Amino acid sequence: MNISSLLQGIASFAWIGFIGILIAISVRASRRQPVGGLSTAAIVLIVAAIVLTSVGAGIVFVEPDELAVVVTVLGQGGIRPDPLESGLHWIIPFAERVERFPKLNQTYTLSSAIDEGIQEGDDSIQVRTKDGQQVYIDASVIYAVDPLKVVNLYSTWRFNYEDGLVRPQARGVIRDVASQYGVEEIVSTKRAEMEQLISDQLAQVFTENNLVMRDFVLRNIRFSDEYAAAVEQKQIAEQQAQQAAFVVEQKRQEAEQARQVAQGQADAAVIAAQGAAEARLIEAQAEAEANTLLAQSLTPALIQYQYILSLAPGVETIFIPSDQQFILPLPNTEPSVP
Repeated sequence: MNISSLLQGIASFAWIGFIGILIAISVRASRRQPVGGLSTAAIVLIVAAIVLTSVGAGIVFVEPDELAVVVTVLGQGGIRPDPLESGLHWIIPFAERVERFPKLNQTYTLSSAIDEGIQEGDDSIQVRTKDGQQVYIDASVIYAVDPLKVVNLYSTWRFNYEDGLVRPQARGVIRDVASQYGVEEIVSTKRAEMEQLISDQLAQVFTENNLVMRDFVLRNIRFSDEYAAAVEQKQIAEQQAQQAAFVVEQKRQEAEQARQVAQGQADAAVIAAQGAAEARLIEAQAEAEANTLLAQSLTPALIQYQYILSLAPGVETIFIPSDQQFILPLPNTEPSVP
């Protein structure tokens, strides 16, 4: 409760007391009883009531979140040129009054949802796009009263600026801007661009009409039932195409994997064959070298010695030194002459 309301409350009690004393004086006068003391009290109360009422009507307290315009019967135009800022002020009682405007941001919502918009029912904006599609746009406009132009706002719109200015301008600008885009652009590639363009145009309109644009929010975009069904079918077809492409790619990768496995096996077989051939070649070369070395090391005495060793386990005959061979002839170790 501010001081103006307090004074007006006290003045109300003074008026009630004055009326009560008047009734008491009337009762005493009808009974021919003295009323001197009551008359004095009535005079005091009436003076206090008038003073308090006048002071209460002249003192104005403007809240921190308010702007105040003084409407006066004095001067030209009927409005003080300067608004009242927050705090305590004095106006001429009964000759001036205060009209209050909110200083805080205000939001006007255009929505198809019943419990979201200011207007009852579907208040979304119907827009025909550049490519002939019907879309429905939900949006919110956040704005404030310009504190430097609140007097002009009151002179122009009084308190009808929301219904008379904000709503029709928002609907008109949104419809005009959205109609410059195709439906695919609105919902994807150029949505942010469209939102910024709407905000800029609304800011210009509000500035010219003593308001300040704070923000514009593009809440939702809906399509007609026919277009929504077509979009759904298109998405289904795209998903099916993507699935088919995925299957083809999977089969291609499987075939490539099988080819690489077969190639690996073939390469392994070639490598194994090459290894076996090289091993056989090395083995043959080793045998040839061994045979060469063996041939170079053979002598008649060595051959006879090896021959005797091969017979030794089964020989039971005693050789007597002689020039004759009694048992078996030794192998001929002399090379044959052709």
